[in-house]
Amino acid sequence: MVRTPTLLLALAVACLVLASCGGSSSSKGGTVTLNWWAYNEPSGSFRDAADRCTKQSHGAYRIAFNALGNDADTQRQSLVRRLAAKDSSIDLMSMDVVWTGEFAQAGWIRPWPASFAAKVKKGTLAGPLATAMYQGRLYAAPANSNTQLLWYRKDLVKSPPKTWDAMIDAAVKLPKAGRIEIQGAAYEGTMVWFNALVESAGGKILDSPTTVGSDRAALATAARIMHRLATSKAADPSLKNQKEDQNRLAFEQGKAAFQVNYPFIYPSAKANNPKLFKEIGWAPYPGVKDGVPAKAPIGGFNWGVSSYTKHPQQAFEAATCLRSAQNQREFAIKGGLPPTLSSLYADPKFKKDYPFAALVRRQLDHAGVRPVTPLYADVSLAVYTTVSPPGNIDLKSVVKTLQKRIGDALKSKGLL
Repeated sequence: MVRTPTLLLALAVACLVLASCGGSSSSKGGTVTLNWWAYNEPSGSFRDAADRCTKQSHGAYRIAFNALGNDADTQRQSLVRRLAAKDSSIDLMSMDVVWTGEFAQAGWIRPWPASFAAKVKKGTLAGPLATAMYQGRLYAAPANSNTQLLWYRKDLVKSPPKTWDAMIDAAVKLPKAGRIEIQGAAYEGTMVWFNALVESAGGKILDSPTTVGSDRAALATAARIMHRLATSKAADPSLKNQKEDQNRLAFEQGKAAFQVNYPFIYPSAKANNPKLFKEIGWAPYPGVKDGVPAKAPIGGFNWGVSSYTKHPQQAFEAATCLRSAQNQREFAIKGGLPPTLSSLYADPKFKKDYPFAALVRRQLDHAGVRPVTPLYADVSLAVYTTVSPPGNIDLKSVVKTLQKRIGDALKSKGLL
């Protein structure tokens, strides 16, 4: 096909606008444009951090924020498509903490140079830091951590339950709002729930990066609890489609007495339902055995530097800035996202603004980490497609099915 000069000019202009045509660029004065692909954090704190670091660079770089989807599966799909194509339009990215091994093994992210790695490691909590490591090297900067708490209505619940079974018992007895909001859709959130239950029961989904977990009792316990909740009066009627944000909305609307979710729900309730906000209490993540503390989930985002960026030096500088104490404080206060820096948890002002800080840190120190393997995405898919919807779990065969499907995932056999 012959292209006219007018058409060629239009295409050239379009490529200047679209990052995907030419990747990062330098504008007048030598300022480098860094494309940061990140979760579209609802409070706007990620965008604020990008603007703040741009100003603090004094013209060295400009961070252009590119919004990813709202759930982890969608975010991963968007990044993987671009990275697999060696797309230089990605300079920086927000990565779910479980992607480190996969992205590093695939060669999609750069290991951090020693000088930058030293800055990242200094003062970072051990749990979040471990999620950024692969084969002994730092491949990402822990920007925020995350863990789920048990949130409850103080006007309906006098004493928060300590186990899942006790919570179900309490919820079904309530005369109103006797619901428990939890994630049950076929996606990563259900993997998070199942893994926390397995870990709390003393087991592991994987015994090693390449070996299926051998503790059948722990797998059975986790499946039983999920099935019991899903088939009880305490279940949200939409449990099989529920994700974190649907849980938040139902709780804010007064439909539930309990919610197991991340701290982002706290500033949201304060803004959207001040009356209910005053009644929100928080407690440790529920356990599965009386007297045995739970292994709560650990999540969050790490900043990775693309292997295909044309400006690695500026990208590492920007990623370091984006996870500064100032930015992590805002992520927590505005967006509810827990910090990874120990200094913030010792700050009296931060503890006043983030009243559950001590509980969050305690849970992060003893969290139930999801399986560490380059094949994590396949393992997760095998799990959540087996246990979702929770009400359809076949308790007689679920352990055998899980172990087979996880084994197939570790051998890269097709799951769909």
